[in-house]
Amino acid sequence: MKVQYSLIVGLLLLLVHAAVGQSRYVLVIHGGAGTILKENITPQQEAAFRAALTDALLAGYSAIKTGKNSLDAVEAAIVLMEDNPLFNAGKGAVFTHEGKNELDAAIMWGPTRDAGAVAGVTTIRNPIRAARAVLERSEHVMLTGKGAEAFAASMGLQTADPSYFRTESRWQALQRALERDSLNSVLDHDGHKQSSAYPPYRDEKYGTVGAVALDEAGNLAAGTSTGGMTNKRFGRIGDAPIIGAGTYANEQVAVSCTGWGEFFIRSTAAYDVAAQMKYGRLPLAEAASNVIRKIGELGGDGGLIALDKDGNIAMPFNTSGMYRGAITESGEITIEIYR
Repeated sequence: MKVQYSLIVGLLLLLVHAAVGQSRYVLVIHGGAGTILKENITPQQEAAFRAALTDALLAGYSAIKTGKNSLDAVEAAIVLMEDNPLFNAGKGAVFTHEGKNELDAAIMWGPTRDAGAVAGVTTIRNPIRAARAVLERSEHVMLTGKGAEAFAASMGLQTADPSYFRTESRWQALQRALERDSLNSVLDHDGHKQSSAYPPYRDEKYGTVGAVALDEAGNLAAGTSTGGMTNKRFGRIGDAPIIGAGTYANEQVAVSCTGWGEFFIRSTAAYDVAAQMKYGRLPLAEAASNVIRKIGELGGDGGLIALDKDGNIAMPFNTSGMYRGAITESGEITIEIYR
């Protein structure tokens, strides 16, 4: 079903594209993929998510329409989502096994393939801004932990006490995960003890946020920000800050991923979309659907958003839902949540 669905999504996107006369999209965003079922979300919650996604799209769109580049648009959209506790990025990030919020982010500029990323940070209010500072003001690509925090402070970026990121709903999610963890250490239904190196609890919703943008000069950029996986241990880092896995942009396409990060890392998922387009000469929708299909075949789940140089989009996923939205150059907004 997962494999079939990712292909269906790609085909539907092509049909929609044809129906609207090949609208040229300039910004696409996601707010995470996972077990997102309409029956489990109240009308008020759905309205809040739709409003948050719309605000993020308008922030990025405003940047493009005032002559700023696609990096500015990506940053503007993601900052709003990092500041919104609905999403697993910035304020509202999930908790590690030790009860901390550890944040990751990456951003990439397509024309030159310059990139910046931070991982495992706990005091940077907006990790996507730190990632951009690494891209523009450092000779490195990825900085982690205390070093990344020191760099961000030296760049004058806004910091926050770790308590700023805490939300009660995320804390309770950790408590449920820890309870499952303790039960799994006692109950041995499969005849094999659960390895403590990997959390037995997988998030029911992956709330990673991301954006891809195409500016008026034809330049592409991509960015992703996340709090990672609930109950993660041992300094685990997922795909979001890894260039080519969760985030990638070149002259042809920009990609941001969300889902079970280990599988996106193993698949070099974001880069694979670009590679299939370049070397296999596949259209965007087919390349993106192929990547999500392979993620499913490996046993992983999630989705991605992608935008090519012609303004075509793809948003395949193999879960029950993905928070996602797009805006055309004329300002027409589309927001989707469920299958």
